[in-house]
Amino acid sequence: MTAISPEASRRLNGMGKGEFIGLMAMLMALNALAIDIMLPGLQEIGASLGVVNENHRQYVISAYLIGFACAQLFYGPVSDRFGRRIPMFVGLGIYIVSALAAVVVPSFTALLVLRFVQGIGSAAMRVITISIVRDIYGGRAMAEIMSLIMMVFMVVPVLAPGTGQVVMLFGDWHLIFIFMGVIAAVVGAWMYLRLPETLAPEDVRPFTPASILGGFKIVLTNRVALCYTLASTFIFGALFGFINSAQQIYVGVYGLGVWFPVAFAGVAAFMALSSFVNSRLVGRFGMRRLSHGALLGFLAVNGLWLVLTLTAQDHHLPFAAFIVLFAVSMFQFGWIGSNFNSLAMEPLGHVAGTASSVLGFMGTAGGAVIGGLIGQSFNGTAVPLVSGFFILSIIGLVFVLIAERGKLFQPHNPAI
Repeated sequence: MTAISPEASRRLNGMGKGEFIGLMAMLMALNALAIDIMLPGLQEIGASLGVVNENHRQYVISAYLIGFACAQLFYGPVSDRFGRRIPMFVGLGIYIVSALAAVVVPSFTALLVLRFVQGIGSAAMRVITISIVRDIYGGRAMAEIMSLIMMVFMVVPVLAPGTGQVVMLFGDWHLIFIFMGVIAAVVGAWMYLRLPETLAPEDVRPFTPASILGGFKIVLTNRVALCYTLASTFIFGALFGFINSAQQIYVGVYGLGVWFPVAFAGVAAFMALSSFVNSRLVGRFGMRRLSHGALLGFLAVNGLWLVLTLTAQDHHLPFAAFIVLFAVSMFQFGWIGSNFNSLAMEPLGHVAGTASSVLGFMGTAGGAVIGGLIGQSFNGTAVPLVSGFFILSIIGLVFVLIAERGKLFQPHNPAI
């Protein structure tokens, strides 16, 4: 494992590498918590607030993702001007207040508004966390750190649905929002007490329209950053599609009932394992070799999954076959996500906040729209989901080929 450099140690005011990874992972995990802990409660929320169409319950996820996506464009330039800490605490405050306000929400529409606002707050954790990591690390070292962060981050999908189920044993779905608010407050206190400002004085950018537009132009005209972001967008669209329809597939199609969180957690654990393996291998083999191989594997597994689904009786694979193919697909995803993100950020260290916001907005907004379309296409079978996975993996490969001028597995320099 890459050791923390003396310069990084100085900028972190002596914070150890393990604590740094843990804090960054928990900040990012607040976003996953706000999505995954809701899944067991969607049916009860719909019944409580008079939602008739079961597909409309997915809007609880979609509203959050839309707010999360749009706000990312704001936090990057602000954090490049005012530092990482203050904007992060603003985002945490919004997240906490909106979560607690949902406890007294009077209607489904009001809940969707609060979820949108909560997404706005959560955007700070996504954008600024990646900016902080880029402030301290670059190249393969950043990919290694991001893999370890993603490994801890993926523990949340393992635990969150089950946690939501347990929380609801002590009351109704309102308790889920109280739980979210309390966890966010604890993580915020940890950051306040332990993490110093990481933005270097020489990287401070003015907060003016010309500077912001200039930063956006730097990001959007970089072929490698843009194409890897677009590739990530489509690949993450597949994941969002699953999150939107997970409850319907696991409970409605396969009848798992209370075992739904266990199945969800099992796949998430596989992704966490994938991220850990990536962290051990990326320093030796590089981001491009690992992520390109994983993308081709992702495409192959999804193709097989689609063929078997379409040829099965009533397009209904046995659950064992479904979960194995899905888990193998998601293992490949674990090598794609952190490496693609690091490859996109690598050439943009001097505008890390703005870069993280633009790339995050594109990835999240695009992924949310794509995932929403997949979720709303649910027809009582897994065909829309599996078809989406296969088609989106092809599109992702196209953008990677454009980024690399048609040549895969070729590291540009020994550090990448």
